[in-house]
Amino acid sequence: MRRNVIGFLVGTISFGAMASAETDLAAAFGAREQIQQISMSPDGTRLAYVVPTKGQGSALLTFAPGIDEQPKVALVSDGETDRLSACHWIANTRLVCDLWGLTRPAELANYGIIEFSRVVAVDMDGSNPKMLSKSTGAYARGYNLNGGAVIDWLPEDDGAVLMTRNQLAEDRIGWRLGSSEAGIVVDRVDSRTLASSRIERVEENISSYLTDGHGNVRVKGIELIEGNRNSGAIRYYYRLADSKKWEQLSTYNYMSETGFHPVAVDHERNAVYGFDKEEGRLALYRMALDGSGTRELLLARPDVDVDGLIRIGRRNRVIGASYATEVRKSVYFDDRIAKLRDSLAKALPEQPMVSIVDSSVDENKLLIRAGSDKDPGVYYILDRATKQMATFQPVRPQLEGVKLAEMRPVSFPAADGTMIPGYLTLPPGSTGKNLPAIVMPHGGPGARDEWGFDWMVQYYAARGYAVLQPNFRGSTGYGDDWFQKNGFQSWSTAIGDVADAGRWLIKQGIAAPSKLSIVGWSYGGYAALQSAVVDPSLFKAVVAIAPVTDLPALKEDGRWWSTYRLNASFIGDGPQAIQGSPARRAASIKAPVLMYHGTMDRNVDIEQSRLMDKALKAVGRDSRLVVFENRDHYIEDNAMRAQMLRESDAFMRQAMGL
Repeated sequence: MRRNVIGFLVGTISFGAMASAETDLAAAFGAREQIQQISMSPDGTRLAYVVPTKGQGSALLTFAPGIDEQPKVALVSDGETDRLSACHWIANTRLVCDLWGLTRPAELANYGIIEFSRVVAVDMDGSNPKMLSKSTGAYARGYNLNGGAVIDWLPEDDGAVLMTRNQLAEDRIGWRLGSSEAGIVVDRVDSRTLASSRIERVEENISSYLTDGHGNVRVKGIELIEGNRNSGAIRYYYRLADSKKWEQLSTYNYMSETGFHPVAVDHERNAVYGFDKEEGRLALYRMALDGSGTRELLLARPDVDVDGLIRIGRRNRVIGASYATEVRKSVYFDDRIAKLRDSLAKALPEQPMVSIVDSSVDENKLLIRAGSDKDPGVYYILDRATKQMATFQPVRPQLEGVKLAEMRPVSFPAADGTMIPGYLTLPPGSTGKNLPAIVMPHGGPGARDEWGFDWMVQYYAARGYAVLQPNFRGSTGYGDDWFQKNGFQSWSTAIGDVADAGRWLIKQGIAAPSKLSIVGWSYGGYAALQSAVVDPSLFKAVVAIAPVTDLPALKEDGRWWSTYRLNASFIGDGPQAIQGSPARRAASIKAPVLMYHGTMDRNVDIEQSRLMDKALKAVGRDSRLVVFENRDHYIEDNAMRAQMLRESDAFMRQAMGL
């Protein structure tokens, strides 16, 4: 990987260990990113970043480039009782962090695994820790699982934030801290003293608040409830400048993604940015907040969704939007940032995926991440005043020196002639012919694959496999017609496209017919198993990680949640749900199956894999289920990910006679 930068004065601040010829590839590719999240202090002198520790634990480090010799540890999470997800500076010496965790309380057994969150503040050296979330009193009605969220960083205030907080009703009322009302409030909280003032009164069913980055709450969303169940729609309201009265803005259906969905307020323009459909595809609009209802179309595409908003600075100023065709592309509304992007493209020709991660308050110092399909990414610090840029640290130092593979956009015909887009990755230096090959359908199903570094794909390519990632019909990003009813209700089309990906690899001579496997995670695991049901002779080995295997059971898992009706409607029922459940058609599967699943998976209950394993063994099929104790859907554990890579590689090689 090239680390030189042309056109800027570059110095190296920190590097990880380089790979060697003896590198354990499974351990190197399975390792979590060395920097999981990073932010820059308001004055631009310090960085704070979350790094992985043992298991799924993590730590918050702070470091002043050019000043500190070593980073300081500010906060540590063991990953078992709670997990550290993100930290942001709220002053030059203080940070606010989000913690979350999973629990399975016996008294709430019907609800299964429950997620909780907390917001904490800490000085950069770990001192003066404070819990910013509302605590649960002895007389509270229920459990306070929602720790709230920061909605405005208040750049002018030294260590205060605007945040949502969840308030529980109390059985003991009439005293200073008690309340008979439950819901979400907005408070201004001093992170050092916990002194707070109420900004927005308690209100039920709040989905979100948006501020203008200057401490003013301008938009709120209220979940529409029907008979104690979510309806799938949010009603948004806005305020005129200097007014406290709420006016209706829009109604957004998040199941169909129809209606105007506001996401960011522009203080200078007195407007709100949001997404809505334009000819069946998401487009970016800007709507005035002056009462006129004026709406302007800023960016739309005839082929794909415009689905990303680009922001900068502590006020989250909107500077552009993005969309993904074969590669993700950015359109900048800020001319200065657009020119900067062009300069960076020339300076980093081998790292075309460039994003501004954070900045100082004055936006003169920028924290930049750049990478590509063959480069996991590097963080740089750019001083716009001096035009000096320094390398801070690679994202995956374990892979420094490892030759990575090119990911190439391709398309292939489905059985009905529809051209299916996808990405083909061939082993470095291979002829591209007669290879062991893997079809790797993505998760979701409300998702799509994009061009860029993928740790699983790159591992298998390093081990000699060709890997094809199809964006089958049922994927998002290509509009309503492509999404169809979704990958569950339209499973026959989605799975047909996945199988056609394997047939195309064989027809092109890339894969030998006896050397074709399928690997998938979540919905991708479902697609892998269901593909083996639909065409038992196509794939010689099936690897499914945290897969859905029984659609009626998946619906039933959410029986006690307010989203039950929405999820049930999304999954569907009737014969298509039965026929679309691989656990109910295990006898059709001929290939050996290897599954992995965590016991604390809240997305897909581990019983889905246990059911599949039992069904396969009942009909005499070769099945193995590896259970990861106390791990969730994403199995964010270096050792366990390395185990999955190493074992799945050996499993496929044995099944294919390699």
